[in-house]
Amino acid sequence: MEQLPGLPPAAFDKADPSPDAEFYVYPRFVTHIDDGAIAAVTQVYRETLPPGGAVLDLMSSWVSHLPEDIVYASVVGHGMNAEELAANPRLSKWFVRDLNVEPALPLDDGAFDGACLCVSVQYLQRPVDVFRNVARVLRPGAPFVVSFSNRCFPTKAVEIWQSFSGPDQQRLVAAYMRAAGFTNIAAHASTPPRGDPLWVVVGSV
Repeated sequence: MEQLPGLPPAAFDKADPSPDAEFYVYPRFVTHIDDGAIAAVTQVYRETLPPGGAVLDLMSSWVSHLPEDIVYASVVGHGMNAEELAANPRLSKWFVRDLNVEPALPLDDGAFDGACLCVSVQYLQRPVDVFRNVARVLRPGAPFVVSFSNRCFPTKAVEIWQSFSGPDQQRLVAAYMRAAGFTNIAAHASTPPRGDPLWVVVGSV
């Protein structure tokens, strides 16, 4: 399925076309943004994701950056490496799936009160398909928080992503959301004089 009208198919190509499962076969117990950007992500989650709700942590890892003092009914994690997900203490349960091969989420309709995707949207080759699935599993009005910085694995980030900088990448993510049926889309940025910048897009269904 075409992801965004008017874009050439090569827009979502990667420099490294090998299966993503091979790239993620070994765990990486590192954080991909600095402490300041992590604190900014956590604050956005604090303000946006409903306490006591069911949360979907998409493209997760061994850490979720959720506020430690807030209790959620459940946190379901998705990722590409089972060892990383198993080490994440915030996850109630988790599953591994390559969304570039199969963008459908094995989750019930309307099961979640919020969803988040931190510093990984740049790797999606079928972003609108994935976002449609996120919309399907969210309850009406539930937020979807997408955050990213200027870091990535360049051989695995899609071509169109690497041709843009932060503000244009925000507009690209907002376009993914609109195409997937999200509304009430808002964007903001945290750009400290030193350290990793952070851009955020939030939409709801």
